Amino acid sequence: MVAHETTDGAARRAGEQRRAGEQRRAGDQRRAGDQRRAELGQFLKARRARLSPGDFGLPRGSRRRTPGLRREELALLAGVGVTWYTWLEQGRQINASTQVLDAVARTLRLDRVEREHLYRLAEATPVRTECERSVVPETIREIMRSLEPLPATLINSRFDILMSNAASEELFWEWHTLPCIHKNNLWCVVTEPSARGRFPEYDDQVRYMVARLRSAYSAHLGDPDWAEDIRRLASMSREFAEVWERHEVAEPESRVTTYLHPAAGQLNFAVSELNVPDLPEARILVYTPRDDDTRARLPLTRRTGLPASRGDQLRK
Repeated sequence: MVAHETTDGAARRAGEQRRAGEQRRAGDQRRAGDQRRAELGQFLKARRARLSPGDFGLPRGSRRRTPGLRREELALLAGVGVTWYTWLEQGRQINASTQVLDAVARTLRLDRVEREHLYRLAEATPVRTECERSVVPETIREIMRSLEPLPATLINSRFDILMSNAASEELFWEWHTLPCIHKNNLWCVVTEPSARGRFPEYDDQVRYMVARLRSAYSAHLGDPDWAEDIRRLASMSREFAEVWERHEVAEPESRVTTYLHPAAGQLNFAVSELNVPDLPEARILVYTPRDDDTRARLPLTRRTGLPASRGDQLRK
């Protein structure tokens, strides 16, 4: 009896400690979220103060007590709701889509670094810790380069892009309305408004990618980075949230995809996956033309006459 009570007591204490730990983590997350939203509001206010109505051809008006655009002026120029934008600056807990953040970034005339900062504060980017820890060995980089002129992308099980060769960078150069900051195939597909028009098999591709993510997630249950990544994407994309809730899983398989390129037209690819033993859970996606027309038009996706610095950036 004593031994039984001792075992029960130990189990209760362990349960209490676990719940206390969960509550502490939840509290830490709430405080971090409050700090992040406050920082976002201050950043937006500071960037709004840099601009004047005259920058957009608007009259300055009277009774302007502070420099810069008013909130309602910025909201009007960005095409977003005044109340929504006000809440964003006030640090309220609201969701912001990629399209809306892009509109705000364009209106505030943010540069690349500032736009990335905006997205991070708005939790509109994937959690990058796993990706940042992954160092691509030079041997793998050489393999990626040797696959030219075939487009190839190295990704992990969360679809973070670890590296792309120049052919892949240039193939998808015109995909985004603004330069990509997600660096994640799945995020790019479900948050980019133009993606559905570029991929005729869009619905099937998204369903497959989410099913692959769900399969990989089973090996990362309890990982806070994975949980936060999924939470962020679900808040950004209702489409992802709905597909994710289906609990569909999938294994690697040979795939085909069609991409409608603005210069080269319809391109038909077979997509092959190559495992990378040197990088756990990483794989190389290789896009091989499925027909002679695609093979003949693929060179039209290459960009010529780039400034040296931009060309170098493409190959990093």
